[in-house]
Amino acid sequence: MVVLSQPVALDNPISVIPTYTPVPVFTSQPIPVVDLTDPEAKTLIVKACEEFGFFKVVNHGVRDDLMTRLEQEAIRFFALPQSLKNQAGPPEPYGYGSKRIGPNGDVGWIEYILLNANPQLSTPNTSDVFGQTPQIFREAVDEYMHELKEVSCKVLEMVTEGLGIEPRDTLSKMVRDEKSDSCLRLNHYPTAEEEAENMVKVGFGEHTDPQIISVLRSNDTAGLQICMKDGSWVAVPPDHSSFFINVGDALQVMTNGRFKSVKHRVLADTRRSRVSMIYFGGPPLSEKIAPLSCLVPKQDDWLYKEFTWSQYKSSAYKSKLGDYRLGLFEKQPILTHMSNE
Repeated sequence: MVVLSQPVALDNPISVIPTYTPVPVFTSQPIPVVDLTDPEAKTLIVKACEEFGFFKVVNHGVRDDLMTRLEQEAIRFFALPQSLKNQAGPPEPYGYGSKRIGPNGDVGWIEYILLNANPQLSTPNTSDVFGQTPQIFREAVDEYMHELKEVSCKVLEMVTEGLGIEPRDTLSKMVRDEKSDSCLRLNHYPTAEEEAENMVKVGFGEHTDPQIISVLRSNDTAGLQICMKDGSWVAVPPDHSSFFINVGDALQVMTNGRFKSVKHRVLADTRRSRVSMIYFGGPPLSEKIAPLSCLVPKQDDWLYKEFTWSQYKSSAYKSKLGDYRLGLFEKQPILTHMSNE
């Protein structure tokens, strides 16, 4: 495990970070665990996506030393003087950010780096991120994103097999596409001060991920929680050697709601900092997103309108963090009226 040797302050002028009144969080609910080498993995993944929209994967094939190296390099960046980090921001949307999450007023006890997975789409901010760090950081980022793309595609191909979809790369080809709009987010949640009356400071407010699939890895600091179908929250025990998979909004649409994009949040810890690394597997901007015809042959049975990933991404960027983004793209039921004549 890697920890910061000195606490890091977030020198952003925002002074008010949202807090939650503590509510019962159930930890007894088991998080599904899938061994990717298990012959039944495809069946277990489909079940987890239907019931939770979230699961943990082990035996994923990514080397521990690669995960640790990227975490170490991210920590070195976050430990830089604030003036140097600010040179890589503000995020638009890529680059370095502190406290502000998106352009619409959402804030949290967090600093982060957001990097595009397509090297052809480098921005001045991402260049500044790498300009403040040694070459080993860029090498670790590139190798990690390559490995996480493979994990994402392996999981998506198991999904198609489990659902009986042909061809096998129906979903994964969107992430493998050279124009795939995927990205990597490195989050740092510094140790939070004690709040009055046992209030808990928000690191990252509740939200869903808009892409097809998200693959998360963190250090051994707790804080991640997912929302169950009944509205209760479940704490996710951290495991630095495993990955956690989220169903994204786009996959919910393509399965016509059979899979649910899971709402999740992160609460800041008052004893230890948390570092997480999330790979978001997204389709090309021009990709049309709609329920898959092999799952829903009749368009009258579609729960969602067809849209391009560019349209949805733009809409999501204009929304608040906790908004139900898919609501704008749901098909309204057709009402039939009986004639009185």
